[in-house]
Amino acid sequence: MTSDPSGTVALAFSGGLDTTVCVPLIKEEYGYDDVIGVTVDVGQPAKEFDEAEETAEELGLEHFVVDAKAEFADLCMQSVKANGTYQGYPLGTALARPVIANAILEVAEEQGCSALAHGCTGKGNDQLRFEAVWRASDLDVLAPIRELGLTREWENEYAAEKGLPVEGGDGGRWSIDTNLWSRSVEGSELEDPSYVPGEEIYDWTTAPGSAETETLELTFEQGVPVALDGEAIDAVELIEQLNETAGKHGVGRSDIMEDRMLGLKVRENYEHPAATVLLNAHEALESLVLTQEERAFKQQVDQRWAQKGYEGLVEAPLTKALESFIEQTQTKVTGTVTVKLDGGQARPVGRDSDYAVYSESAASFNEEAVTDDIEQDDATGVAKYHGFQSRLANRVAANVAAKQAEAATDGGQTDDSE
Repeated sequence: MTSDPSGTVALAFSGGLDTTVCVPLIKEEYGYDDVIGVTVDVGQPAKEFDEAEETAEELGLEHFVVDAKAEFADLCMQSVKANGTYQGYPLGTALARPVIANAILEVAEEQGCSALAHGCTGKGNDQLRFEAVWRASDLDVLAPIRELGLTREWENEYAAEKGLPVEGGDGGRWSIDTNLWSRSVEGSELEDPSYVPGEEIYDWTTAPGSAETETLELTFEQGVPVALDGEAIDAVELIEQLNETAGKHGVGRSDIMEDRMLGLKVRENYEHPAATVLLNAHEALESLVLTQEERAFKQQVDQRWAQKGYEGLVEAPLTKALESFIEQTQTKVTGTVTVKLDGGQARPVGRDSDYAVYSESAASFNEEAVTDDIEQDDATGVAKYHGFQSRLANRVAANVAAKQAEAATDGGQTDDSE
């Protein structure tokens, strides 16, 4: 808590239970004069903004809505270039948080606020992602739910006592977070790792196998998808269209045990059709245009970038350094990829690029010569040396073992003449 609370607090506001109870608590428990609510659009359903606006109006809360879809889409495209996945699923919520945090900070500074606040608990990742951005500013940071040790039960009772406009908690069976890039579902029975969810938890994807096979062509320029089936398209529209198209084929479902930053292991369910298509297509194009050494080293860089992205540290010096290498590799990632959507999968089935590190004649079984005056027989010497040191080591070890066995046998014999 700040030692001199005064002025206005900019609250990350969704209109749900947590952020709704934060409004009076900030005034009562922290002593601030006023609170404004800021909702940032990173691709949530329209109804969420309607609900936030209605709740803000009932609370008498000045409410700001910031459209950050384009900024978020740009970050998603950066994650495509970095093949950004964490423990097997595309980063979505993690990448949205710093975008949201920056947008809220801008509003707070424009409105002359003295503090920022969020409704995150002390067990999740989002508190860290928000505060990594906010603590770089001169504004105080408040976390009422965490700092006051509040439970959902207490919040519901408090909301009822105060007559706050909430409907029994989060208003639904699951805890859901949606943005352009992904939809996460958790809570309730899903907290049991053995629970097998039904189709009711999904909204973006239909059951795999319920649609006819479909193919599409993606065009990349320097690692960024710029066209769909030959038609130029911006990032936001591309993501939205692929979510709908690939979602019909059940593409992009993840059900994982995720390791959070604080060390907790949680069960998470995600939907990410567009992300799955674009990441698969991008990696397929990289496999065509990058050398073996580039691909191997980039896998390490990508993994590190994804870890920083998961932590919400997209502006960290290390992240920017990693991106310098990534950008250099992407200068050649230009071309087209054909993707087949079928049975919940998005499979690259064709790829083409002027930068292809590939020679059809060299790879063909029907061609005698390879390239650069290299012929098949030239590999004989390579084959002789390949594995030579391993064979030598095994032979030496076998010889030593044989000598030791012989020595042991000789040492165990007795002389009958004595």
